[in-house]
Amino acid sequence: MDLIFSIGLLCLSSLFPGISGTTFTLVNKCDHTVWPGILGNSDLGSTGFELPSGGSRPFQAPSGWSGRFWGRSGCASDQNTGQLTCQTGDCGSNQIECNGKGASPPATLAEFTIGSGTQDFYDVSLVDGYNLPMIVEPSGGSGSCLSTGCVNDLNRQCPAELRVGSGEACKSACEAFGTPEYCCSGAYATPDTCKPSVYAGMFKAACPRSYSYAYDDATSTFTCTGADYTITFCPSSTR
Repeated sequence: MDLIFSIGLLCLSSLFPGISGTTFTLVNKCDHTVWPGILGNSDLGSTGFELPSGGSRPFQAPSGWSGRFWGRSGCASDQNTGQLTCQTGDCGSNQIECNGKGASPPATLAEFTIGSGTQDFYDVSLVDGYNLPMIVEPSGGSGSCLSTGCVNDLNRQCPAELRVGSGEACKSACEAFGTPEYCCSGAYATPDTCKPSVYAGMFKAACPRSYSYAYDDATSTFTCTGADYTITFCPSSTR
């Protein structure tokens, strides 16, 4: 009976892609260590870990999973307390595991909603600013299934008023200035009233498939059905 049941599940999985969930593989092609963070509606077995240069790590997500991945950089543990802090993307847990805490902006975010036999939705967002180049590549799915992300190093072209420290990250205009027109809040909280700023335009020009401001859906949200996804930090600019 167990064998028949297993064969049945295998057949269902082939007929309905995504029924057994989705595999996310995080890859670090940076020339330095990255500490990925994970925040989602269910546990994938880790909420944060150390990923050395050249390393990769897969995660299995169930159908219906929704969440985000990001990279923390410049992390170090205090010799006295053992608490971990990061220059960018810190989640405030003081540990390698983020334990349900999100990224402190600015941080490049890969965001997913995995369907249950239906379309997945995914994007790479710069709405909270930028800290690391990142690309998302689907494989094995059906539909348009385009790659998306930000290959260019925006830290090198970040305006002085958005720059963090000596160039470790680039703030969003909302974080830098806090005004409603930059944050799409208050009187600017609709697609009709909130328009891309000159700063959002700069992000969009450098990374055309990434979210550059809150209502940048049309050119920044992608779909695929039954795919697995590779999330690469510091991908080659030739890809």
